[in-house]
Amino acid sequence: MGRRAVVGVIGNAHLVDNRFAVQHVGERNLRAVSEVANALPLMFAGCSEITDIEELLDIVDGILLTGGRANVHPTHFNTEPNPKHEPYDEARDGLALKLVRTCVDRGIPLLGICRGLQEMNVAFGGSLHPEIREIPGRMNHRMPRLENGEIHPDATVVFADRHDVQLKPDGVFSQLFGRDLIRVNSLHGQGILEPGGRVVIEGIAEDGTIEAIRIEGAPGFAIGVQWHAEYDPQHNPINRAIFLAFGDALRAYQISRQQPVSLRKSG
Repeated sequence: MGRRAVVGVIGNAHLVDNRFAVQHVGERNLRAVSEVANALPLMFAGCSEITDIEELLDIVDGILLTGGRANVHPTHFNTEPNPKHEPYDEARDGLALKLVRTCVDRGIPLLGICRGLQEMNVAFGGSLHPEIREIPGRMNHRMPRLENGEIHPDATVVFADRHDVQLKPDGVFSQLFGRDLIRVNSLHGQGILEPGGRVVIEGIAEDGTIEAIRIEGAPGFAIGVQWHAEYDPQHNPINRAIFLAFGDALRAYQISRQQPVSLRKSG
C-alpha cells in the first residue's frame, strides 16, 4: 500500500504567557483529518516568512484552513480596522489569501472551516462583517457563555447544534448530505457580508447568514463552511460527510499527481 495523502493544516499565531510566539492548531482538526479523512495531518506555519507556498504544495495533497480566534484584517476588503474587533493575525492573512487562490488554480483540494471560509471569500474579492449579530435580524452566532462571561465549560454545550442551514437544491452540499436542510453548531462573530466574485453560496442559516460556499470553476475540491465541522466528525453525520468527501478528493488528487505530465494534460 502507498502512503496516506498528506494534508497541510494551517497554524495560528499565539503567545504563550503573553511572551513566547508559537503556532498552534486545535487537535480536533488533526484528528478529523487522520481519523475520518484517513490522511496524514501536517501542520504548517501561517506565516509567509516561514512557509513557502510552492514548496508546501509540492509536499501536500490538500489544505485545511481551520478556524481561529483572530479576525481577517479588514484592510483586505477596504474597511478600517477597529480595536474592538481584535485580535488579528496578519501573518496568516498574508499567506492564506494567496494560498487559497493558488490551491484553486492548481486543483489542490481545499477545505475552509469558519475563518477558513472567510479567507476563501476575501481571497476572491468578498467582504466580511466583524459582528454578524449587530446586523438587524441576525442571531448571536458566538459560542455559548456563562452569566459571568466565561466560555461554557461543557464542550457538548459549546459545540451543540444551534441553528438550521438551508442548502441550495441540487447543490454540492445537498448532494453530499442527501438533504436540503441541516442543523449545525455556531461559534463565530465575523461572517460573510458580500460574497466574492467566484464564491457560490450553497447554504444559508435561518437568519440569512452565509454558512456554506464553493468556488465557481475550481478544477478541484474547494468548499468552505462557517460552522466548526472539525467537531466530532467521528459521530456527527454532517461533519463526517464533509471530511469523508475531503478524503476522497485528497486521494484522487494524490493519484493524479503521480501520473506523467502528458497523461495529466490529456486526461
